[in-house]
Amino acid sequence: MGALSGYRVVDLSIAMAGPLAAMRMGDLGADVVKVEPVTGEWQRHAPAGGATGNRINASFLALNRNKRSLALDLKSPAGRQAVHDLIAGADVFVQNYRTGVAERLGVDYESVRRTNPGIVYVSISGYGEDGPYANRPGQDLLLQAMSGAMYNVGREGDPPQPAGTYTIDAITAYSAVEGALAALLHRERTGEGQLVSVNMLDAALAVQAQELTIYTVGGVPQRRGGRPHGHTYIRAPYGAFATADGHVALAMPNLAVLGGLLGSAELSAMDENVDGHTRRDDINAIVSAALTTRTTGEWLELFAEHGLWASPVYAYADVLRDPQVRHNGSLVTYEHPTEGTVTTPGFPFRLSRTAPEVSRGAPLAGEHTRELLAELGYAADRIDALLAEGAAAQDRSAQAPSAQDSSGQGPAAQDQLAQRPVAQSATRQQEASTA
Repeated sequence: MGALSGYRVVDLSIAMAGPLAAMRMGDLGADVVKVEPVTGEWQRHAPAGGATGNRINASFLALNRNKRSLALDLKSPAGRQAVHDLIAGADVFVQNYRTGVAERLGVDYESVRRTNPGIVYVSISGYGEDGPYANRPGQDLLLQAMSGAMYNVGREGDPPQPAGTYTIDAITAYSAVEGALAALLHRERTGEGQLVSVNMLDAALAVQAQELTIYTVGGVPQRRGGRPHGHTYIRAPYGAFATADGHVALAMPNLAVLGGLLGSAELSAMDENVDGHTRRDDINAIVSAALTTRTTGEWLELFAEHGLWASPVYAYADVLRDPQVRHNGSLVTYEHPTEGTVTTPGFPFRLSRTAPEVSRGAPLAGEHTRELLAELGYAADRIDALLAEGAAAQDRSAQAPSAQDSSGQGPAAQDQLAQRPVAQSATRQQEASTA
């Protein structure tokens, strides 16, 4: 039994931030019902990276485990009534529609609250519920650009650098889960539901607490140098550097120790808290030239002996082989009825008594429509009528899966993935990044 067992989450969200937030609640045991159009949610038809799958593409699969699918046409009166019947017994409602869409579909906060006054209603937007940008599209790259973070990496004169992950979507999702859990705790104490508003812009700024405070309080501007550097507000060296056979990440080493290891008297003589910022390009040039003389393994061993912070630079194939990743059970492996063996990232935290788990894979569109409507008290002939008129849809080609291995180990599947020829090794990462 999970920590949120007994709670029902109604998920009307699309793309990444909302579905990820709802999935995390499902991982914790909540009964998550994904209400999607009769043709399926948008992400089903937009496979990230071109990974289309058999019936479910990889991007949808990654964000929608531990959910049941109820396919309804919310533009029809019957479909709208069905979703409100579902809402009546729910605890959390999640949506990330464009401004005005929830109102047109009759699932805005006031309408939902009339059906269920105790509901925790999570509304996710790009820039806020109102204001000058309320109608702008909220997409990860656009919010990265507006957050200021792109000027914290790279070289002066180069284009601003986006992150290599869907950073803002993920931060927004976790902010939504945090807000939902806080609101549920308040409801447990008082019986009151409430509106939880989360927007991507605020989430992107909040996660930069240190950087923005350095600017607002310390008055230090973002200064990118002539050489690549991992973060404008962290002293050099800080970033990934080429070695004789790959790359190594080096973070804020003691310059006297590093200078000794690299044979650089100039580096050893520098004041790391002054020169580490003001002579960043000089330091990076010295380090870059010296690190190409040995292999990644040799440098890592040497740095570890002297207490310097360093790491290999992994591609995904290397991640799957890493012994700590395997020890932690960072990936979960389970059997899906249409997609076969699925290995995907697991859970970002552990609970000693109510562990998160994979109880079902991502559903087909409408896979659980009949089951869910029956649970709401709909008679078989009424369900048949909804399906016949197109107010609801179902997919009966697969039964709801149960996880055969949700432990997170799945070594055999991970071995196969790690050996795929398309996966880039750490030594080929630079080539892959410019392809």
